[in-house]
Amino acid sequence: MKRKTKFVPDWSDKPPEKGSYRAVFKMGAPDRFKHPGDPWYPMLKEAFGMDDSDFNRKVFEGRDPVSVSAEIGLSRTQVDWFVHLLGRDNVSLDPFNRVKYSHGQTMEEAMELRRGIVPYVARAVIHPENKRQVQEIVSYCNQQKIPIYPYGGGSSVTLGVRPVRGGIILSMATHMNRVLEVNEQNQTARVQAGCMGPVYEETLNHSVHLFRTRRNYTGGHFPQSLEMSTVGGWVAALGSGQASTYYGDACDLVLSQEYVTPAGTFRTLDYPSAATGPKVNDIMKGSEGAFGVLVEVTMKIFRYMPKNCRRFSFMFPSWEAAVNAAREISQGEFGKPAVFRISDAEETDAGLKLYHLSGSMLDRVATLLKYKPMKRCLCMGTVEGERGFVRNVNRRIFRICIRKGALPLGGFPVKRWEQTRYSEPYLRDDLQDYGILIDTLETSIGWDKFQTLHDAVRKVIKSRPRTICMAHASHIYPQGANLYFIFIVKMGDVEEYRRFRSGILDAILINGGAMSHHHGMGKMIAPWLGRHLGSVQMEVLRALKRHFDPNDIMNPGGQLGLD
Repeated sequence: MKRKTKFVPDWSDKPPEKGSYRAVFKMGAPDRFKHPGDPWYPMLKEAFGMDDSDFNRKVFEGRDPVSVSAEIGLSRTQVDWFVHLLGRDNVSLDPFNRVKYSHGQTMEEAMELRRGIVPYVARAVIHPENKRQVQEIVSYCNQQKIPIYPYGGGSSVTLGVRPVRGGIILSMATHMNRVLEVNEQNQTARVQAGCMGPVYEETLNHSVHLFRTRRNYTGGHFPQSLEMSTVGGWVAALGSGQASTYYGDACDLVLSQEYVTPAGTFRTLDYPSAATGPKVNDIMKGSEGAFGVLVEVTMKIFRYMPKNCRRFSFMFPSWEAAVNAAREISQGEFGKPAVFRISDAEETDAGLKLYHLSGSMLDRVATLLKYKPMKRCLCMGTVEGERGFVRNVNRRIFRICIRKGALPLGGFPVKRWEQTRYSEPYLRDDLQDYGILIDTLETSIGWDKFQTLHDAVRKVIKSRPRTICMAHASHIYPQGANLYFIFIVKMGDVEEYRRFRSGILDAILINGGAMSHHHGMGKMIAPWLGRHLGSVQMEVLRALKRHFDPNDIMNPGGQLGLD
């Protein structure tokens, strides 16, 4: 009897067609993919009531060539000015590049592009080569009232680069993308804002060879978007990395910055500390291009000691037990792990499947020992630093977790996670081909409201039938933690999606969570910022906007809710 061939959907395995909408919205590198294999594929079919036949036809693949009806919108004189300053190769007016640089990675942008919808597009894409050119561009655009939208790696998931008022995109990563200096005495690195994450980390890891230092270093910042984000973007959007529990968030790593604004150019001072009034350096962090253009930043760096890294993982019997252990570890004052994640029950179940651990010996042992599916919660992490420090922190974490009823799993689950942590976003493109959306929203909250917020937001997400909702905390502080919600839905209408997302944001606000923990605000979450911060704080931000950008040319159209 002939054996039936197992059905496998026709997942996309080739780079998008040049000049197509798919080439704009595709996540990450054009030639990189990650497919929902077993056992995620069966999980998705069960969750959405689908069968193999539903995966025979793709929808809205975005294979058509990009077409733009909007005119250039710049005068011949203005275009000639940019060409004279930068050269013809650094001024792009073609439709594809205008659309490409006018979009980030927000879900609604991908949904629109798949349908050939381009609601906003820049008039030109400008690629400056140095700070002097940026100064001349900002000065000229301020005189001419031409909007400027700074663009780093294009990984914004908050409509942060959307050119609502046309104008120009200022692409910082094309040329201004190098590590300029490693100061070993101060343990700092001076870097151009457009430096991509992998280049930054790789350069620091080889600083002995590249900068003649005595040691190699690490930046300590590893967001999931590492491969497609810039150092300037981390600072501008107040990003966090997967190892930020130890190294700190992007705002903690910034020592000084250099900005070009319509009001003038300045560099903040790189003292380790100074009591010289409110710090402009702190004011500019998280300004998301609304005050000026970040051109250089001096970052704190750390000794690179990968051989000392220890990996740990535990299975807790419940979410409550995992949260209590995380709080005790963060408040123990014996040192902190680098990576530190606790996943709730639904994410633990999906995660074991994603890492191909479901049904493994590890899974079977955990189940036999009463760590039941859809109740048990996975904790994973690493400890980094000096060898003695690592041993002590690792030992203390082990003791606390065992006391809280956890089953030690060793380092294997962490290694599985490390193999896929940067590729998981690539799942999005395959799923959307069949009308399935996967998206995220994150917040931070104090420990006293942590459980209430988790339950309330999950309730809103799960109120939509056939919706997967996974949550984890991956940035743990003595005073609280973040909550990162991943939701998967089958949905085709953009407006329906916006309403669904708004309901989740409302739930975060009502239950006392920050409106963002590390993705920034952009133009997507900005409408909630006024209610979140209150009128007095918002007026402070508007006063800064009026000072730095009196003609409202810097990332206008709703960024941070300032216009």
